[in-house]
Amino acid sequence: MIEFQELINFIRKEVNKSLGKIPIPKTPAYLYDPIRYSIKGSGKRFRPILVHLVGRAHNLDPNIIMNISLSIELLHNFTLIHDDIMDKDTMRHGQKTIHAKWDKSAAILAGDGIFVLSQIILSSIPKNSNEIFSHFNKATLEICEGQALDKEFENNNKIKEEQYLDMIDKKTGALLSISSTLGPIYNGVDHNLIKYYNNFGRSLGKGFQLHDDLLEITSNQKKMGKTLGSDLAEGKQTMMVIKARNSFPNEWNDIIEKSNETELISNCKKFFIEKGILEKTRLLAESYFNDARDNLKNIKNINTDELFKFIDLLEKRTF
Repeated sequence: MIEFQELINFIRKEVNKSLGKIPIPKTPAYLYDPIRYSIKGSGKRFRPILVHLVGRAHNLDPNIIMNISLSIELLHNFTLIHDDIMDKDTMRHGQKTIHAKWDKSAAILAGDGIFVLSQIILSSIPKNSNEIFSHFNKATLEICEGQALDKEFENNNKIKEEQYLDMIDKKTGALLSISSTLGPIYNGVDHNLIKYYNNFGRSLGKGFQLHDDLLEITSNQKKMGKTLGSDLAEGKQTMMVIKARNSFPNEWNDIIEKSNETELISNCKKFFIEKGILEKTRLLAESYFNDARDNLKNIKNINTDELFKFIDLLEKRTF
Protein backbone atom coordinates (compact mmCIF):
# COMPACT_ATOMS: atom_id res chain seq x y z
CA MET A 1 0.00 0.00 0.00
CA ILE A 2 3.00 2.30 0.58
CA GLU A 3 4.00 1.98 -3.09
CA PHE A 4 0.43 2.78 -4.14
CA GLN A 5 0.38 5.85 -1.89
CA GLU A 6 3.60 6.98 -3.52
CA LEU A 7 1.92 6.61 -6.92
CA ILE A 8 -1.06 8.66 -5.73
CA ASN A 9 1.27 11.37 -4.42
CA PHE A 10 3.18 11.39 -7.71
CA ILE A 11 0.00 11.74 -9.80
CA ARG A 12 -1.29 14.50 -7.52
CA LYS A 13 2.01 16.34 -7.84
CA GLU A 14 1.97 16.06 -11.65
CA VAL A 15 -1.65 17.23 -11.83
CA ASN A 16 -0.83 20.24 -9.64
CA LYS A 17 2.19 21.01 -11.80
CA SER A 18 0.08 20.83 -14.98
CA LEU A 19 -2.64 23.02 -13.44
CA GLY A 20 0.07 25.58 -12.69
CA LYS A 21 1.15 25.57 -16.33
CA ILE A 22 -2.30 26.50 -17.69
CA PRO A 23 -1.79 29.91 -19.36
CA ILE A 24 -3.91 32.44 -17.48
CA PRO A 25 -3.73 36.14 -18.49
CA LYS A 26 -3.00 38.83 -15.92
CA THR A 27 -5.84 41.14 -16.93
CA PRO A 28 -8.61 41.71 -16.20
CA ALA A 29 -7.46 40.88 -12.69
CA TYR A 30 -11.04 40.75 -11.41
CA LEU A 31 -11.53 37.60 -13.51
CA TYR A 32 -8.13 35.97 -13.60
CA ASP A 33 -6.78 36.51 -10.07
CA PRO A 34 -9.61 34.44 -8.50
CA ILE A 35 -9.18 31.75 -11.19
CA ARG A 36 -5.46 31.54 -10.48
CA TYR A 37 -6.19 31.44 -6.73
CA SER A 38 -8.69 28.60 -7.16
CA ILE A 39 -6.43 26.46 -9.33
CA LYS A 40 -3.54 26.79 -6.86
CA GLY A 41 -5.67 25.51 -3.98
CA SER A 42 -4.51 22.33 -2.25
CA GLY A 43 -7.30 20.06 -3.45
CA LYS A 44 -7.14 16.29 -2.94
CA ARG A 45 -7.38 15.75 -6.73
CA PHE A 46 -9.21 12.43 -6.32
CA ARG A 47 -11.03 12.82 -9.66
CA PRO A 48 -7.98 13.47 -11.88
CA ILE A 49 -6.15 10.71 -9.99
CA LEU A 50 -8.98 8.33 -10.93
CA VAL A 51 -8.67 9.41 -14.58
CA HIS A 52 -4.97 8.56 -14.50
CA LEU A 53 -5.49 5.18 -12.83
CA VAL A 54 -8.08 4.13 -15.44
CA GLY A 55 -5.76 5.44 -18.16
CA ARG A 56 -2.88 3.39 -16.75
CA ALA A 57 -5.08 0.27 -16.77
CA HIS A 58 -5.69 0.83 -20.51
CA ASN A 59 -2.12 1.92 -21.34
CA LEU A 60 -3.33 5.26 -22.71
CA ASP A 61 -1.11 8.16 -23.76
CA PRO A 62 -0.19 10.02 -20.53
CA ASN A 63 -0.55 13.42 -22.25
CA ILE A 64 -4.11 12.60 -23.36
CA ILE A 65 -4.98 11.36 -19.88
CA MET A 66 -3.51 14.49 -18.31
CA ASN A 67 -5.67 16.75 -20.48
CA ILE A 68 -8.81 14.76 -19.67
CA SER A 69 -7.94 14.86 -15.97
CA LEU A 70 -7.31 18.63 -16.05
CA SER A 71 -10.67 19.23 -17.74
CA ILE A 72 -12.45 17.19 -15.08
CA GLU A 73 -10.59 18.89 -12.22
CA LEU A 74 -11.46 22.31 -13.64
CA LEU A 75 -15.10 21.25 -13.98
CA HIS A 76 -14.98 20.15 -10.34
CA ASN A 77 -13.52 23.51 -9.30
CA PHE A 78 -16.25 25.33 -11.24
CA THR A 79 -18.95 23.45 -9.34
CA LEU A 80 -17.25 24.01 -5.96
CA ILE A 81 -16.95 27.78 -6.47
CA HIS A 82 -20.66 28.12 -7.23
CA ASP A 83 -21.65 25.61 -4.52
CA ASP A 84 -19.71 27.61 -1.93
CA ILE A 85 -21.70 30.73 -2.84
CA MET A 86 -25.02 28.91 -2.54
CA ASP A 87 -24.05 27.11 0.66
CA LYS A 88 -22.43 30.22 2.22
CA ASP A 89 -19.22 28.27 2.91
CA THR A 90 -16.19 30.40 3.76
CA MET A 91 -13.41 27.77 3.71
CA ARG A 92 -12.37 25.37 0.94
CA HIS A 93 -9.10 23.39 0.64
CA GLY A 94 -7.76 25.15 3.72
CA GLN A 95 -8.16 28.67 2.33
CA LYS A 96 -10.90 31.27 2.01
CA THR A 97 -13.52 30.58 -0.62
CA ILE A 98 -13.47 32.98 -3.56
CA HIS A 99 -16.67 34.80 -2.63
CA ALA A 100 -15.30 35.26 0.91
CA LYS A 101 -11.93 36.57 -0.32
CA TRP A 102 -13.32 38.74 -3.15
CA ASP A 103 -17.11 38.91 -3.60
CA LYS A 104 -19.98 36.90 -5.06
CA SER A 105 -19.75 38.50 -8.49
CA ALA A 106 -16.05 37.68 -8.78
CA ALA A 107 -16.75 34.10 -7.70
CA ILE A 108 -19.53 33.62 -10.25
CA LEU A 109 -17.35 35.02 -13.00
CA ALA A 110 -14.34 32.91 -11.96
CA GLY A 111 -16.47 29.77 -11.96
CA ASP A 112 -17.73 30.55 -15.45
CA GLY A 113 -14.16 31.20 -16.66
CA ILE A 114 -12.87 27.94 -15.18
CA PHE A 115 -15.63 26.00 -16.92
CA VAL A 116 -14.65 27.55 -20.25
CA LEU A 117 -11.00 26.62 -19.60
CA SER A 118 -12.09 23.01 -19.03
CA GLN A 119 -13.80 23.02 -22.43
CA ILE A 120 -10.77 24.53 -24.17
CA ILE A 121 -8.44 21.88 -22.75
CA LEU A 122 -10.88 19.08 -23.60
CA SER A 123 -11.05 20.34 -27.20
CA SER A 124 -7.40 19.28 -27.64
CA ILE A 125 -8.37 15.59 -27.44
CA PRO A 126 -7.75 14.29 -30.97
CA LYS A 127 -9.93 11.16 -31.07
CA ASN A 128 -13.60 10.36 -30.37
CA SER A 129 -14.03 14.00 -29.34
CA ASN A 130 -17.76 14.17 -30.11
CA GLU A 131 -18.56 11.30 -27.76
CA ILE A 132 -16.18 12.66 -25.11
CA PHE A 133 -17.77 16.13 -25.25
CA SER A 134 -21.25 14.59 -25.14
CA HIS A 135 -20.50 12.63 -21.95
CA PHE A 136 -18.66 15.59 -20.40
CA ASN A 137 -21.48 18.07 -20.97
CA LYS A 138 -24.25 15.64 -20.03
CA ALA A 139 -22.41 15.07 -16.75
CA THR A 140 -22.09 18.84 -16.26
CA LEU A 141 -25.83 19.30 -16.67
CA GLU A 142 -26.47 16.36 -14.35
CA ILE A 143 -24.25 17.95 -11.69
CA CYS A 144 -26.28 21.17 -12.01
CA GLU A 145 -29.47 19.12 -11.59
CA GLY A 146 -28.00 17.56 -8.46
CA GLN A 147 -27.16 20.97 -7.01
CA ALA A 148 -30.66 22.21 -7.86
CA LEU A 149 -32.18 19.24 -6.03
CA ASP A 150 -29.84 19.87 -3.10
CA LYS A 151 -31.18 23.43 -2.85
CA GLU A 152 -34.79 22.33 -3.30
CA PHE A 153 -34.38 19.77 -0.52
CA GLU A 154 -33.24 22.35 2.05
CA ASN A 155 -35.58 22.45 5.07
CA ASN A 156 -37.92 20.01 3.29
CA ASN A 157 -38.83 17.46 5.92
CA LYS A 158 -40.56 15.18 3.41
CA ILE A 159 -37.44 14.17 1.49
CA LYS A 160 -36.94 10.40 1.46
CA GLU A 161 -33.74 8.36 1.41
CA GLU A 162 -34.28 7.37 -2.23
CA GLN A 163 -34.53 11.02 -3.27
CA TYR A 164 -31.33 11.85 -1.43
CA LEU A 165 -29.48 8.97 -3.13
CA ASP A 166 -30.71 10.16 -6.52
CA MET A 167 -29.46 13.68 -5.73
CA ILE A 168 -25.96 12.56 -4.76
CA ASP A 169 -25.83 10.27 -7.79
CA LYS A 170 -26.22 13.39 -9.93
CA LYS A 171 -24.15 15.77 -7.86
CA THR A 172 -21.22 13.45 -7.04
CA GLY A 173 -21.67 10.24 -9.03
CA ALA A 174 -21.83 11.92 -12.45
CA LEU A 175 -18.38 13.47 -12.05
CA LEU A 176 -16.79 10.22 -10.89
CA SER A 177 -18.53 8.49 -13.78
CA ILE A 178 -16.80 10.62 -16.42
CA SER A 179 -13.56 10.34 -14.45
CA SER A 180 -13.89 6.59 -15.04
CA THR A 181 -15.27 6.53 -18.58
CA LEU A 182 -13.67 9.31 -20.66
CA GLY A 183 -10.33 7.50 -20.99
CA PRO A 184 -11.92 4.25 -22.22
CA ILE A 185 -14.23 6.27 -24.50
CA TYR A 186 -11.16 7.91 -26.05
CA ASN A 187 -9.72 4.43 -26.53
CA GLY A 188 -12.88 3.33 -28.35
CA VAL A 189 -13.70 0.35 -26.14
CA ASP A 190 -17.04 -1.47 -26.32
CA HIS A 191 -20.19 -0.10 -24.71
CA ASN A 192 -20.47 -2.93 -22.15
CA LEU A 193 -17.11 -1.92 -20.72
CA ILE A 194 -18.20 1.73 -20.59
CA LYS A 195 -21.33 0.59 -18.74
CA TYR A 196 -19.25 -1.15 -16.08
CA TYR A 197 -17.00 1.88 -15.67
CA ASN A 198 -20.05 4.16 -15.46
CA ASN A 199 -21.64 1.99 -12.77
CA PHE A 200 -18.30 1.75 -10.97
CA GLY A 201 -17.94 5.56 -10.93
CA ARG A 202 -21.52 6.17 -9.79
CA SER A 203 -21.34 3.64 -6.97
CA LEU A 204 -17.98 5.08 -5.96
CA GLY A 205 -19.57 8.55 -6.01
CA LYS A 206 -22.43 7.57 -3.72
CA GLY A 207 -20.08 5.82 -1.32
CA PHE A 208 -17.77 8.83 -1.42
CA GLN A 209 -20.57 11.31 -0.64
CA LEU A 210 -22.05 9.24 2.18
CA HIS A 211 -18.56 8.91 3.66
CA ASP A 212 -18.10 12.67 3.23
CA ASP A 213 -21.35 13.24 5.15
CA LEU A 214 -19.94 11.11 7.96
CA LEU A 215 -16.70 13.11 7.97
CA GLU A 216 -18.69 16.36 8.18
CA ILE A 217 -19.79 15.11 11.61
CA THR A 218 -16.83 13.04 12.83
CA SER A 219 -13.80 14.97 11.50
CA ASN A 220 -12.63 18.52 12.18
CA GLN A 221 -12.32 21.67 10.09
CA LYS A 222 -8.51 21.72 10.11
CA LYS A 223 -8.24 18.16 8.82
CA MET A 224 -11.03 18.57 6.23
CA GLY A 225 -9.83 21.99 5.06
CA LYS A 226 -13.38 23.33 4.69
CA THR A 227 -16.25 24.73 6.71
CA LEU A 228 -18.00 22.02 8.73
CA GLY A 229 -21.54 22.09 10.04
CA SER A 230 -22.82 24.42 7.35
CA ASP A 231 -25.04 21.65 5.94
CA LEU A 232 -26.83 21.27 9.27
CA ALA A 233 -27.10 25.02 9.79
CA GLU A 234 -28.57 25.52 6.31
CA GLY A 235 -31.16 22.77 6.81
CA LYS A 236 -29.58 20.52 4.18
CA GLN A 237 -30.73 16.93 3.89
CA THR A 238 -28.14 14.22 4.47
CA MET A 239 -28.72 10.50 4.92
CA MET A 240 -28.17 10.84 8.67
CA VAL A 241 -30.58 13.77 8.96
CA ILE A 242 -33.26 11.88 7.01
CA LYS A 243 -32.83 8.75 9.13
CA ALA A 244 -32.92 10.79 12.35
CA ARG A 245 -36.02 12.71 11.31
CA ASN A 246 -37.92 9.63 10.13
CA SER A 247 -37.07 7.35 13.06
CA PHE A 248 -36.93 9.85 15.95
CA PRO A 249 -38.92 12.93 14.83
CA ASN A 250 -39.61 14.48 18.23
CA GLU A 251 -36.12 14.00 19.66
CA TRP A 252 -34.54 15.24 16.44
CA ASN A 253 -36.67 18.38 16.38
CA ASP A 254 -35.63 19.12 19.95
CA ILE A 255 -31.95 18.93 19.04
CA ILE A 256 -32.33 21.22 16.03
CA GLU A 257 -34.47 23.77 17.87
CA LYS A 258 -32.54 23.86 21.15
CA SER A 259 -28.92 23.68 19.89
CA ASN A 260 -27.08 26.90 19.25
CA GLU A 261 -24.62 27.14 16.35
CA THR A 262 -21.57 26.07 18.37
CA GLU A 263 -23.36 23.08 19.94
CA LEU A 264 -25.10 21.81 16.83
CA ILE A 265 -22.43 19.48 15.42
CA SER A 266 -21.50 17.92 18.76
CA ASN A 267 -25.15 17.41 19.74
CA CYS A 268 -25.99 15.85 16.37
CA LYS A 269 -22.91 13.63 16.47
CA LYS A 270 -23.84 12.34 19.92
CA PHE A 271 -27.41 11.67 18.77
CA PHE A 272 -26.30 9.89 15.57
CA ILE A 273 -23.99 7.62 17.57
CA GLU A 274 -26.49 6.84 20.35
CA LYS A 275 -29.28 5.97 17.91
CA GLY A 276 -27.08 3.86 15.62
CA ILE A 277 -27.63 6.25 12.71
CA LEU A 278 -23.95 6.90 12.14
CA GLU A 279 -23.24 3.16 11.91
CA LYS A 280 -26.17 2.55 9.55
CA THR A 281 -24.90 5.30 7.26
CA ARG A 282 -21.38 3.87 7.39
CA LEU A 283 -22.73 0.45 6.37
CA LEU A 284 -24.70 2.01 3.51
CA ALA A 285 -21.55 3.76 2.26
CA GLU A 286 -19.72 0.44 2.52
CA SER A 287 -22.39 -1.25 0.38
CA TYR A 288 -21.81 1.27 -2.43
CA PHE A 289 -18.03 0.86 -2.23
CA ASN A 290 -18.59 -2.90 -2.51
CA ASP A 291 -20.88 -2.36 -5.50
CA ALA A 292 -18.06 -0.39 -7.14
CA ARG A 293 -15.78 -3.39 -6.53
CA ASP A 294 -18.35 -5.75 -8.06
CA ASN A 295 -18.44 -3.66 -11.24
CA LEU A 296 -14.65 -3.78 -11.50
CA LYS A 297 -14.82 -7.58 -11.26
CA ASN A 298 -16.86 -7.58 -14.49
CA ILE A 299 -13.97 -5.93 -16.35
CA LYS A 300 -11.93 -8.77 -17.83
CA ASN A 301 -8.44 -8.87 -19.36
CA ILE A 302 -7.52 -5.48 -17.85
CA ASN A 303 -5.44 -5.04 -14.70
CA THR A 304 -7.70 -3.13 -12.32
CA ASP A 305 -5.62 -3.74 -9.17
CA GLU A 306 -4.86 -0.02 -8.76
CA LEU A 307 -8.56 0.82 -9.03
CA PHE A 308 -9.39 -1.63 -6.23
CA LYS A 309 -6.73 0.07 -4.12
CA PHE A 310 -8.24 3.44 -4.99
CA ILE A 311 -11.60 2.31 -3.61
CA ASP A 312 -9.85 1.31 -0.37
CA LEU A 313 -8.19 4.73 -0.25
CA LEU A 314 -11.50 6.60 -0.54
CA GLU A 315 -13.31 4.32 1.89
CA LYS A 316 -10.66 4.70 4.60
CA ARG A 317 -9.94 8.40 4.15
CA THR A 318 -10.16 10.67 7.20
CA PHE A 319 -10.24 14.03 5.38
